[in-house]
Amino acid sequence: MDYGTEAINRHRASRGKVSIASKMKVETMEELSIAYTPGVAAVSMAIHHDKSESFALTNRGNTVAVVSDGSAVLGLGNVGPEAALAVMEGKSILFKGLADIDAFPICLGTQDNDSIISTVRNLAPSFGGINLEDIAAPRCFEIEDSLQDLGIPVFHDDQHGTSIVVLASVLNALRVVGKNINEVKIVFAGAGAGGIASTRLLRDYGARNIILVDSQGIIHRERTDLTPVKTEMLDSTNPDHRTGGLAEALQGADVFIGLSVGDTVSQDMVRAMAADAVVLAAANPTPEIMPDAASAAGARVVGTGRSDFPNQINNSLAFPGVFRGALDARAPRITTRMKLAAAEALAGLVAEPTPEHIIPWSLDPDVVPAVSHAVARAWQSEHAH
Repeated sequence: MDYGTEAINRHRASRGKVSIASKMKVETMEELSIAYTPGVAAVSMAIHHDKSESFALTNRGNTVAVVSDGSAVLGLGNVGPEAALAVMEGKSILFKGLADIDAFPICLGTQDNDSIISTVRNLAPSFGGINLEDIAAPRCFEIEDSLQDLGIPVFHDDQHGTSIVVLASVLNALRVVGKNINEVKIVFAGAGAGGIASTRLLRDYGARNIILVDSQGIIHRERTDLTPVKTEMLDSTNPDHRTGGLAEALQGADVFIGLSVGDTVSQDMVRAMAADAVVLAAANPTPEIMPDAASAAGARVVGTGRSDFPNQINNSLAFPGVFRGALDARAPRITTRMKLAAAEALAGLVAEPTPEHIIPWSLDPDVVPAVSHAVARAWQSEHAH
């Protein structure tokens, strides 16, 4: 099947993927008086006296705004807000279909950080959570950090959804090969939102030897072209002060994680890795190395971002459950402990990992309940009185 052609045909036929449905019937004058005027005035005044009632008396507690500026959409790049809308609609139907969360795609006609931050602040009273999506690094870091005081969860999925699924995949891959996370050498190709956040979460879990590689090579102290975020990462990466490119970084590495661009890893690079190597080449739609090529070069466990090979590393395994748990717990933010709990829950759904099965299927109905319960429990235990 030509998925591109079929997608255009179906989207045109249905005029997109989302719509709004009513929860209350309004078929009589009495029903109208309850749903709208005069009855709704009492609801408004109840919320006026206690704003937290907006989570019980409106749909706010089950809503997420999916916000993008269209600057880093999928593997397409800076395609703008109108083009991003189709992707944000897709995100919204995953929220609804997997976690029964009502998500609203909101694509902004600006790529100015201050304008985005101001707009999200002004939108926040209508939503229970904010999912930032497809906003280019390093701008995404400042935007997310600036919105952590809203009193509702603000979660940049390209960072944290990716990091949760990557950590879960690494944990189970290391179970397969019998290695410990605090002893292995891990190499990331890609130092954007996903690479930076995944490095941080793996460090939080105990990884001690991580090398970040961007388009200019290994991130090391002698480079003068690093952004402030990449410079900050030097405090917790590249402990042996390696220099060079991806080939040099991968020599003797136990784990490769690709969050960059396609066709950047050769079979010779995989052969130069340690025995029982783990290769998670998640660039989409073309991975850094095709799974069959990585396996043929000696990789023991191989994962990809694609759905037509085993071990798909896909954010949809994380974000619906994370938001479901955060909304249910009325958590005002997503903490590191909540992300670690989500990753452990995700990994725990595969009782006996094998090289072909380290991560659940993206549409596994057990994923959202497991992740959401773990996230809610993590928040509650973190803030128990």
